[in-house]
Amino acid sequence: MARPEKIRLGDLLIQQGLLTDEQLKLSLDEQKRSGRKLGRIFVDGGYVTEEGISKALARQLQIPFIDLRTYPLKAELIQKLPEAQARRFRAIVLEDRATGLLIGLSDPTDLAAYDELARILRRDIELAAVTETQVLATIDRTYRRTEEIAGLAKELTSELGDMPVEFGEILGLSTGQEDAPVVKLLQTVFEEALRLRASDVHIEPQEKSLRIRFRIDGLLHVQTEADYKIATAVALRLKLMSGLDISEKRLPQDGRFVIQLRNSPVDVRISTMPTQFGESVVMRLLNQNTGLLSLDRLNIPPRILERLHQAVHRPSGMVLVTGPTGSGKTTTLYAVLNELNSTEKKIITVEDPVEYRLPGLNQVQVHEKIELSFSRVLRTALRQDPDIVLVGEMRDQETAEIGMRAAMTGHMVLSTLHTNDALTTPIRLLDMGVPRYMVALSLQLVLAQRLVRVICESCAQPYQPTPSEREWLRSELHDRVDAQRYSHGPGCSHCNGTGYQGRTGVYEMLEMTNEVVQSANNDDPNAFVQAAKKQMAGNTLRRDAVRLVLAGRTTVDEAMRISNQYED
Repeated sequence: MARPEKIRLGDLLIQQGLLTDEQLKLSLDEQKRSGRKLGRIFVDGGYVTEEGISKALARQLQIPFIDLRTYPLKAELIQKLPEAQARRFRAIVLEDRATGLLIGLSDPTDLAAYDELARILRRDIELAAVTETQVLATIDRTYRRTEEIAGLAKELTSELGDMPVEFGEILGLSTGQEDAPVVKLLQTVFEEALRLRASDVHIEPQEKSLRIRFRIDGLLHVQTEADYKIATAVALRLKLMSGLDISEKRLPQDGRFVIQLRNSPVDVRISTMPTQFGESVVMRLLNQNTGLLSLDRLNIPPRILERLHQAVHRPSGMVLVTGPTGSGKTTTLYAVLNELNSTEKKIITVEDPVEYRLPGLNQVQVHEKIELSFSRVLRTALRQDPDIVLVGEMRDQETAEIGMRAAMTGHMVLSTLHTNDALTTPIRLLDMGVPRYMVALSLQLVLAQRLVRVICESCAQPYQPTPSEREWLRSELHDRVDAQRYSHGPGCSHCNGTGYQGRTGVYEMLEMTNEVVQSANNDDPNAFVQAAKKQMAGNTLRRDAVRLVLAGRTTVDEAMRISNQYED
């Protein structure tokens, strides 16, 4: 195709009725002051959307506009253009046609970009209009740094050689050497993990290799396999960074450190464990710049959300959030604290570790080595005249009893407990040895939750449930199963072939009403179970999971995976 023509964007948008003369004048004044691109000023000012600008340019230049969220991208085509140039020109290779390569460009009027791309690719090129945000998101997903990580691992292997050495002194002396291969390797691993939204990094020595895996949306993905010789060097470097004992390899250790990635501080919690072939290291990544979600944005069903609002705004009582590790309990509790936080209330948190920083709170991290335990800190916290206390986890009878007494004596207590569902939570407290009357009088509400994967919007399509899935759905939908629409994602480049992208919460609630409290005081556990099931009717994990299935947010398979199979 011919080289694109230069277009005055403001005049074009006015001509197509997307911008007014006054808005253009204000934007031009802002451009003189800030030097920013005019298109970005239009979007930030709310005058026109990115998509609106791209479509207007496409109409004027008579080229297609392509929505990258639904376009069937091919990684091998995209990577024909080096990542540096793709980011510089906001460009992406879409198709290999007989007439040339189809290139998506966020600014298809950029003559210099057109010429440079044709030179780099050594092909005739045709243009399509795409939005800048979508281009950058696609580049982030596609240009994996697997080869770079593998290359750095080989460089480290080469430096170490075949000699069995003790790396403690070497690494201790080279702490400040940012160009050391082990430092560059770990820096690249952390950057890639952050870019891929990984929650955990697993570094696992095998018999003949060192495997690095990322946990993304709850599932582990192999990032690279490196030479097993570097396992000790990597583990020791991480121990140095987190202040652990580098001479101790026989016992598990836990620590933490903060690293700066993309101008953002990331809190890293590290756990080491001796295995047959060396020390396994697992790191949980917590981005401190990630904004706290509000309760209204957690996808909690309206009825449950209303009751939760009422419970946490009471002057006293206990609210428990339950679920397995990694189910979002802390995120939910901090959404509650974010809502309750004010200058009129004193809030103290007792955690291990402190995962989120929230201004105005008094946050305490327990430290078992110096006997700064949950129970000890909690006792002290209650002498600090708090209105609201958050206890990271009810780990033992002593902590649970102190929390229950605080809830009975004028404090709002928030905490977590590891149970399968809301119904078994009061029973678990009794099993821990907490007196029955304490559970009945102090516990106000139990919120149980899980995280389900969300269907990728780019490849979502209609789906017919299997016979076993239909039978499972029938417990909630009865004869309406066949009248509903279901979706799934077969997998695409946007979701790395998984069919899912991101996660959302699924919830159930048990409210300690008078009837449930009376049954809790009864020695017959069956009476409590029946009263609790009656109170929870319609507010179960299964029901909420089916709600998301019918909304097209998740698959039947995901709903079955997280909900309780034994529910009546």
